[in-house]
Amino acid sequence: QVQLVESGGGLVQTGASLRLSCAASGRTFSMYNMGWFRQAPGKEREFVAAISRSGDMTSYADSVKGRFVISRDNAKNTVYLQMNSLRTEDTAVYYCAARSGLWFSVKTASAFNYWGQGTQVTASS
Repeated sequence: QVQLVESGGGLVQTGASLRLSCAASGRTFSMYNMGWFRQAPGKEREFVAAISRSGDMTSYADSVKGRFVISRDNAKNTVYLQMNSLRTEDTAVYYCAARSGLWFSVKTASAFNYWGQGTQVTASS
């Protein structure tokens, strides 16, 4: 089992950058594929980015490709989401998630076993 705690959210102007962090408990962090999802008010939770257990594979939603970068540090049990050129449509609660097993269905929220509590990101002009 793994517990996830997100941090780094906040209120920024459009065009600015933020880096989210997700700290995981336990000694088996490297066994989990990690993902970031987001949910805006009145909308369904949507996939943002994912990274494989060793960090050699990543996947991004088209809406963030070229602006966001997911990375991980297995020695620190932490996954990051660097968000650049933020837009108003990026405003949402961002969730970190962990998925054991193979690298597939990583864009599907239901495929992830563990979730953090979320951190609010607001980009305003």
